[in-house]
Amino acid sequence: MLRLLIADGNDRAARDRHVAATGRTSAESYAAVVRALAPGTVCRLVSPADADAAPPEGLADFDGLIFTGSTLKVSDGTPEVTRQLDLMHAALEAGRPVFGSCWGVQVAATVAGGKAAENPRGPEYGFARSITPTQEGRTHPLLAGRPAVWDAPAIHSDAVLEPPPGARVLAGNQVLGIQAIEIRHGAGWFWGTQYHPELDLDELAAMLRLCGSALVEAGFAEDSGAVAAYAAEIADLQGSDPEAAHRLAWRHGIGPEVLEAGLRRREISNFLSRLSTEAG
Repeated sequence: MLRLLIADGNDRAARDRHVAATGRTSAESYAAVVRALAPGTVCRLVSPADADAAPPEGLADFDGLIFTGSTLKVSDGTPEVTRQLDLMHAALEAGRPVFGSCWGVQVAATVAGGKAAENPRGPEYGFARSITPTQEGRTHPLLAGRPAVWDAPAIHSDAVLEPPPGARVLAGNQVLGIQAIEIRHGAGWFWGTQYHPELDLDELAAMLRLCGSALVEAGFAEDSGAVAAYAAEIADLQGSDPEAAHRLAWRHGIGPEVLEAGLRRREISNFLSRLSTEAG
């Protein structure tokens, strides 16, 4: 039985907005995915951005950690950011395996000496398209089972622009050279993706609505109504009408790597499999 610590990257205000939009926090969503992939896993949820959050004790008692996404920016250097950098540093120094998507990648890279900032090539809202493994990534266990090219849910403006020394860049696309990475730091190791393998499409749609003004500002949508219409179609990809979902998938160029949960969550499943092997 695995024991995982799941760190919600959002501050309290962003968590409240996320709950209002989706019905649960990012950490709660991640825990549900983990339990579906590895039944019986014990998940403890923490919110390290909060000043009054109880610091996790006994990191060695956990088989691994997971860091969720966040609306925060590493470059802001606020106490909410620093507390999460400290947790990542402590976990890796303690020899813990860590997985992270989006924000988690940026935190791990920063701790290990890399650079995370606004991507000069622009944001990704909706999907990261045509992700391609590097030569190392083709045989790396994080990406086991992925095809030669795939799409994935994504929603970010910041990203890792410079990998830490010794890191292994595993995948990228035309928008971002670092879409998947392995980082070794201290006695621990980190696997992560800038995209969001954990997101169901209705949750992605809700997050797009929350970021509506950013999509308009970036030129992806004419106005908030256009964002709402796009988000509704993304949510309907998992709707109750299979024929309508099939037409929408064709319209948006969405394939099974996004539509099928088992394929979409591949990297999380691979991380959990590695933890089970090491714990056994």
